Amino acid sequence: MSTSTTELGLAETTLLRFATAGSVDDGKSTLVGRLLHDSKSVLADQLEAVERASASRGQDAPDLALLTDGLRAEREQGITIDVAYRYFATPKRRFILADTPGHVQYTRNMVTGASTAELTVVLVDARNGVVEQTRRHAAIAALLRVPHVVLAVNKMDLVGYQESIFAGIAEEFTAYATELGVPEVTAIPISALVGDNVVEPSANMDWYGGPTVLEHLETVPVSHDLAHCHARLPVQYVIRPQTAEHPDYRGYAGQIAAGTFHVGEAVTVLPSGRTSTISGIDLLGKPVDTAWTTQSVTVLLADDIDISRGDLIVPTKDAPATTQDVEATVCHVADQPLTVGHRVLLKHGTRTVKAVVKDIPSRLTLDDLSLHPHPGQLVANDIGRVKIRTAEPLPVDSYADSRRTGSFILIDPADGTTLTAGMVGESFASPEPVKDETEDDGWDF
Repeated sequence: MSTSTTELGLAETTLLRFATAGSVDDGKSTLVGRLLHDSKSVLADQLEAVERASASRGQDAPDLALLTDGLRAEREQGITIDVAYRYFATPKRRFILADTPGHVQYTRNMVTGASTAELTVVLVDARNGVVEQTRRHAAIAALLRVPHVVLAVNKMDLVGYQESIFAGIAEEFTAYATELGVPEVTAIPISALVGDNVVEPSANMDWYGGPTVLEHLETVPVSHDLAHCHARLPVQYVIRPQTAEHPDYRGYAGQIAAGTFHVGEAVTVLPSGRTSTISGIDLLGKPVDTAWTTQSVTVLLADDIDISRGDLIVPTKDAPATTQDVEATVCHVADQPLTVGHRVLLKHGTRTVKAVVKDIPSRLTLDDLSLHPHPGQLVANDIGRVKIRTAEPLPVDSYADSRRTGSFILIDPADGTTLTAGMVGESFASPEPVKDETEDDGWDF
């Protein structure tokens, strides 16, 4: 089996993962509902259910926000609480959409929705302009290295479709996002309620000559150059049937996190550093010569070496360094604070190790992007820098190089609660190096 990189790239560009974000009542769910409705992606029974729910609330027209606000509490309060995933397609592209909450209490959920997104739509109410939550969402998009950001200035119908209002908001947001390091911002004036510039061009804003939201989603370049990714295979399971048919079979199963693997390629197993050569790759029970990102495969090696769940198979010529000292930018997602000296479990890929938070050098202030030095702790929704010491060496990439193998989560060892989402390496606003003045006397490693 041989497949060219060009063919792989073309296959990948048919799918776009994107997320929506914005403050409460900015109209995210209405935008998503309008997008689904006007692109003919809503089934008849779904629309009938929305019409009945809208009528029961005394509304004359269907409330398209109900297409995504599926929880009872969401419908009763008129807000989005959980991340709602929607799948739809047009003749030009398939989409996976994560509709994330806008309330500051649920900002942590945006990290989940945007962590795999290739594009984020940030909504702004034209009447309110850029607010703190807008800046927070822009910061998270930059932190997660989302390559494309769309600024959707919503409710233009409530400000008389004035170009000056749109231009002012677009200029302020773009300047802020650029300072964060966001590589691309596309500003689009819309009215999700009416449908202006969502799927169809607006007749009310002839001063705007750019794409509609759907047109941009269908045409934004989404390139995955698999040939130049750092190839990484986290081992999830060791397969040893020990049957009469397969007495000596030893395979290492997992989902390829990045890059491409080939039969005959020299590989290194981390963190042990042992080396071997790929003697075979099984995909869906059949042997193949090549396997690439997101495929679940079983790799066979020429040598019998000690490999277990949590190990990482990488090309010998492109192996990351292993370290016990991890510096990262994090978004704290738990209600309980993260403090200096906190004992945690660090989950990286399929490997989980004990760790200690050695230092919190800074916390980011979103208003002016200043760094508050040595805050001592991070509370829910805080973004900051941390230094972590792990009990065992970890083969980590920089998040800027690999979103899959450059990310991790911190877990409370007492109850398994997810505490923090981390991105290894430099962030959009790196603090000055801070010297460790004391050593923790807890888990000493």
